[in-house]
Amino acid sequence: MTRAQWLDDRRAELLPVEYFHVVFTVPQQIEAIAYQNKALLYDMLFKATAQSLRTIAADPKHLGAEIGFIAVLHTWGQNLLHHPHLHCVVPGGGLSLDGKRWIACRPGFFLPVRVLSRLFRRLFLELLRVAFERKVLKFFNAMAPLQDARAFEQFLAPATSAEWVVYAKAPFGGPEQVLEYLGRYTHRVAISNSRLVDFTDGRVAFRWKDYRHDSKPKVMRLPAAEFTRRFLLHVLPSGLQRIRHYGLLANRMRDAKLDRCRTLLGVAPPPPNEHKPEEDYRDRYLRLTGVSLLDCPSCKRGRMVCIETLLPRPPSQGPPNGRA
Repeated sequence: MTRAQWLDDRRAELLPVEYFHVVFTVPQQIEAIAYQNKALLYDMLFKATAQSLRTIAADPKHLGAEIGFIAVLHTWGQNLLHHPHLHCVVPGGGLSLDGKRWIACRPGFFLPVRVLSRLFRRLFLELLRVAFERKVLKFFNAMAPLQDARAFEQFLAPATSAEWVVYAKAPFGGPEQVLEYLGRYTHRVAISNSRLVDFTDGRVAFRWKDYRHDSKPKVMRLPAAEFTRRFLLHVLPSGLQRIRHYGLLANRMRDAKLDRCRTLLGVAPPPPNEHKPEEDYRDRYLRLTGVSLLDCPSCKRGRMVCIETLLPRPPSQGPPNGRA
């Protein structure tokens, strides 16, 4: 129900423009530090990404506009290992800095990814060094020597000279495809049930794509304990928001900014939601995404039927005076 409501809210914010999908990743040295400092490093990832996108977009040499975007944190790779990265969904344009014009991106092109990458690297490393100087980074076990400033800089050296990977995927086909993407990827966990293949002899088998070998589909088999360990790597620190909105879409100014964008684009505001009050989350999800939660996830042809609803068991009554 939460995802369906969130999608309904996002649907009202879509503009009739091309949308872009930009992904920000960090090198393995940063991944290693983030493994022991998740809340702090994930927040740095959001801050450096947002500042990079907004700074380059505002530069008259590139777009010269105030943009808005949604950033979604994923912390996993296909093999379930720790791989923090941000997916950003960005309308292809923004408001001129005086707020009087809509400035559109070039068709099929958002911003230069190499320029984004280098600014992102600089901003992230600045935040990381400040955190080190303030002694808020924690290092344990094999990484404990990094508490020494010289060892810390030596460890970071490869990351300071490497090209950090920022890439823009092919633009979405339109606002409808944006909503479909958001419905599939924003509220997901590290692995979906559809990728699970088998559990035999204490080993879990699951499908994954090997991106180092042309995304070749493979099956990985892990001992149950290792599979569980990898899955639990992606439980977020308490209170951390993994979906954040920036610029034109920031909560504080979103309604006014989007109204201005629609006026400049010559489009009417979205109609108010008129779905029936009795519409449940399955009906709403189908209406928003075109995907039915009642379709059988295995054969894709059958329909799921509710046979029984299992209610939570009442709390057990312990023995009197705590005695067994």
